[in-house]
Amino acid sequence: MFEFVTKDYPTDPGVYLMKNAQGKVLYVGKAVNLRSRLSSYFRGEVAHPKTRALVARVAGVDVLVTGTEKEALLLEASLIKKHRPRYNIVLRDDKSHILFKLDKTHDFPKIAFTRRVVRDGSTYFGPFTSAQAARKTWRELNRLFPLRKCRDVSFKNRVRPCLYHFIGQCLAPCVGAVGKADYAVLVRRVEAFLSGKSADVLKRAEREMLEASEALQFERAAELRDLLAAMRATIEGQAAVLPNHPDLDALDVFSAGGGMGLTVLFVRQGRLLDRANFFWPDFTDEELPEALPSFLAQYYKPESFVPGRVMLSQRMMEAMGEEAAAVTADILGERRGARVVLNAPRTDEERRLVEIASANAARAVAEAGAGGAQESMPALLGRKLQVGREIGRIEVVDVSHLGGKGMRVGMVVYEDGRFDRQEYRQYAFPELEGSSDDYAALARWVEKRIDSGEPWPDLVLIDGGKGQLAAVERAMGAAGLPHLWEIASIAKSGRAMNAQDDQVFRPGRKNPLALRPGSRELLFLQRLRDEVHRFVIGRQRQVRKKQAFASEVLNLPGVGPKTAKLLWERFSTLEGIKSATVEQLAEIKGLGPRKAAVVHAALHSSPPR
Repeated sequence: MFEFVTKDYPTDPGVYLMKNAQGKVLYVGKAVNLRSRLSSYFRGEVAHPKTRALVARVAGVDVLVTGTEKEALLLEASLIKKHRPRYNIVLRDDKSHILFKLDKTHDFPKIAFTRRVVRDGSTYFGPFTSAQAARKTWRELNRLFPLRKCRDVSFKNRVRPCLYHFIGQCLAPCVGAVGKADYAVLVRRVEAFLSGKSADVLKRAEREMLEASEALQFERAAELRDLLAAMRATIEGQAAVLPNHPDLDALDVFSAGGGMGLTVLFVRQGRLLDRANFFWPDFTDEELPEALPSFLAQYYKPESFVPGRVMLSQRMMEAMGEEAAAVTADILGERRGARVVLNAPRTDEERRLVEIASANAARAVAEAGAGGAQESMPALLGRKLQVGREIGRIEVVDVSHLGGKGMRVGMVVYEDGRFDRQEYRQYAFPELEGSSDDYAALARWVEKRIDSGEPWPDLVLIDGGKGQLAAVERAMGAAGLPHLWEIASIAKSGRAMNAQDDQVFRPGRKNPLALRPGSRELLFLQRLRDEVHRFVIGRQRQVRKKQAFASEVLNLPGVGPKTAKLLWERFSTLEGIKSATVEQLAEIKGLGPRKAAVVHAALHSSPPR
């Protein structure tokens, strides 16, 4: 039991980290006065059952002093993201939502997908929580407005129009089929449409249609007529909730059954665009004052789109308090690069919008299983794998090689309900080349993974049987960290070719776990195994393709490893080099006209040896 000594802690603002006996961070909190805040946990009776459970597990408390409450809030958000403590509000899906990006620094901009806001002069529209919905909208926009779709590299090197031009969805600026001025008119129309100024766009298009008709340009008039019809059909599907309002997000929470749901509604130019739902078990209204600033600092990251106004329900504003709300608004303003207003609804329409957010938050609670519904996957896995706690972060590993050549271990990460592809890794082991030793590769992977440090996984799932599991277990023991993370392996049973006969092994057990074929947990583990297998095989193919390419190109006269690398990065196939002109080859930085002429002549005089 942790013994709290008051004089050991400062009275400054800062952040505190509560840890268990194994050193794992259980909770991260901020305080204006660290000593006073920590005293509330360890002096006197703690009322809330969840807080009592937390305090009972605390074996130590670390503190980090900051200069201001604002710095404490920023540091708290950073540490929560790093440690993902069990007793904090942690975003189940903290990735940024999809945005449309219109790069206006380019002479012929296109609409691209992005998850990061970079202040480079581009214009952003969104966000969209569903990639499928975003792509559907993107296709509709391209049907309405024929902007280019190709990447900048393809745009520079294209010599004839692509298929999109022939089906009427691109003006082919790549081959000079449209001038900058005419293309700029289309870009302004797209920008106005996405900004919610659809009425102005419709009026201009209708005026242009009448002018084209009077000038006997019937083909152009027909194009504008079809554009008008398509835009009107698109606009009818949008819900106008706050006419003549600027961009804002509306939030509310709903508590029931020992859990709390929160919904963010995205309102752009007065129209309800999308929403995001969150749910945290074992959270109540009593925790709102501390949880809300933490959520907002985590959700609106520096690379996120931050609207000019964030509207919270009246009870959320009261729970936060004026001082915390002002500090949070200041942080969001810095991330936006302009002032952000954080306040409650002021009109009946705004209150109605918050009611919609509240209804969606209640739905999030119901769908997440508060009050006895379906068990969450982290809890189900913890119980079925006999871990004794929820499993959050899972790292899945698989060994891949071709007859001992190209020995690699691929790793994918599943965390908080999604595959985190930014965390995928491929580990190469040239020292094991030719050995075909999967066990040695897994042991080396354990060493490299420990060297890379936190965040540690709750579970490492290995594609393999008891031998692969034992290899990882031995390597963890040899490193002096036998209990750093839980491990399990998944393998075919050998009884049949039926995929449902996969078996899952855990250390200390001779027989596999009794997981029912077709059960939620087994199907989930199979999905993880299939993803790492897809990833590592795909990377192996890329490496072999690159090696084969380099082998062919290096046989060309005057081409060495450096030139081969430049050609690979630019074209990636031998056919791509062969179809390139001398001018296109010379455009490659580091190649030059003379070397380009040598390569081009070698390619077209005789095939590579």
